[in-house]
Amino acid sequence: MKSSLLWKRVWRHKLFYLFMLPGIAWFFIFSYVPLYGLQVAFRDFTFVGGFTGSPWAGLKYFEQFFDYYQSGAIIRNTIVISLLKLLVGFPMPIILALLLNEIRNLKFKKTIQTLSYLPYFVSWIVVVTLMQRLLSMYGGPVNDLLTSMGMQPVQFMYNTTWFYQLILGSDIWKNIGWNSIIYMAAIAGIDQQLYEAAKIDGAGRFRQIWHVTLPGIRNIAVILFILATGSLMSAGFEQLLLLNGPATANIGSVLDVHVITSGIQQGRLSYAAAVGLFQSGIALVLIVTVNWIARKVSDVSLF
Repeated sequence: MKSSLLWKRVWRHKLFYLFMLPGIAWFFIFSYVPLYGLQVAFRDFTFVGGFTGSPWAGLKYFEQFFDYYQSGAIIRNTIVISLLKLLVGFPMPIILALLLNEIRNLKFKKTIQTLSYLPYFVSWIVVVTLMQRLLSMYGGPVNDLLTSMGMQPVQFMYNTTWFYQLILGSDIWKNIGWNSIIYMAAIAGIDQQLYEAAKIDGAGRFRQIWHVTLPGIRNIAVILFILATGSLMSAGFEQLLLLNGPATANIGSVLDVHVITSGIQQGRLSYAAAVGLFQSGIALVLIVTVNWIARKVSDVSLF
């Protein structure tokens, strides 16, 4: 009986499910089918033997990673950089959305929105190249300005003193506009009568934001925070690969880069798969834990 009602409901909304099919197919092909290859982490993989013909190796490659003298530093760097991005970068789109919502001049508002979105579509190669040109000690405009003010030029790039600042600053600059879109949409969906009622009660703009806008986007923020914790073990491959150098390797080597370097450059596919599986396993534990905490604290959760 329940199954027949379900299929009737599906048939009634068949057009909506039809629009979902491309997304479902994409996830099935690129997210679920590749799970078959996870067995590589437990095999001595060779191209001749393939997935099923290569001999089993058990936990050999997991042990190799944890026995690697830099494994602790790599895990620590990944967690530190990801936490900084989460704690500092996560609130920034919310702040930008709140500020944009307060702008009454529509032309100015759309201009700011467009300018904040554009960096998202610029590749990290271009972003890092711009940073190198702007921050160079030899002809870079930033150091030229410091020199004109009687200050000594500063080596910003590949410097442990400025490494975290550049990582956070470039990540926020690139993603803040794009990530604010969903908050802008959530704010647009808030009932305007709530603002009118707050005005009648004597609330100013700040109190309206605190008592109307923020509660209105709270559920969206919680959901996105849960999703963000799932990438806590992923500090960002392209950015770290380009911004990290020999001088910053002790604080800039992360799991993403280590996996690609081991698997692609060194050809250690089983080892890279084991490290990647460890990374994904920790991310799964984190997202399930944070989801459980969110459900207990705020009654908002993914599942």
